[in-house]
Amino acid sequence: MDKQPLDPTEAFAALGRVKLSETDLNGVLMKVAELAQRTIPGAEEVSVTLVRGGQAHTAAYTGAVALRLDEWQYELGRGPCIDAAEGGVVVSVPDTSKDGRWPSWAAAAYAEGVQSSLSIGLPIQDAVIGALNIYGTKPDAFDVDGVTLAQTFAGYASVAMANAHLYDTTATLANHMQSAMESRAVIEQAKGIVMGQRRCTADEAFAILVKVSQDTNRKLRDVAAALVDNVRREP
Repeated sequence: MDKQPLDPTEAFAALGRVKLSETDLNGVLMKVAELAQRTIPGAEEVSVTLVRGGQAHTAAYTGAVALRLDEWQYELGRGPCIDAAEGGVVVSVPDTSKDGRWPSWAAAAYAEGVQSSLSIGLPIQDAVIGALNIYGTKPDAFDVDGVTLAQTFAGYASVAMANAHLYDTTATLANHMQSAMESRAVIEQAKGIVMGQRRCTADEAFAILVKVSQDTNRKLRDVAAALVDNVRREP
């Protein structure tokens, strides 16, 4: 790790200054991983695990070793980061050469040069849980003070991540609603054109548009937009 250590107070302030309008959820998660790497003593590599619908994946990581260690756990279906995420607890592995809870994963971690780890559960949203995973290259890399600091950091990180998730979800919903409103508007315009051309009712015009959509295997909005565009181009 070649980045300069960061004072915890500065790290907490940095998490609070994240502007959700200037980044997305992935950007916030990467920020969390990078700040944790610089703030928590003994942290050589850091990753963030997210679990949604029972499926776990690494959403951010500072190095390839952290990613591999996470993914081995997902393949095994068990491990410190999964237990921490699902239980919302702190899971410490003081020495991977002696840990017997997850022997296959611990042996792989030791072979990668990781001799200790610390995973802290992150409650983000009802449908999304996660864990902050911190990997050290020395046994007992995380003492009592280090664990306490990591827990405090995780608390600040959880708030930033929950806000980012909510913002991301709200923005997506707003985009869908905007798209739906635009689709409805163009369909109403197309219905008006068909009513004028066929001298039919609104329901009959809509049925005509639906039939064209089905016959041509195109979305109703695309059929409507094409009709409106054609009329606009006519002299």
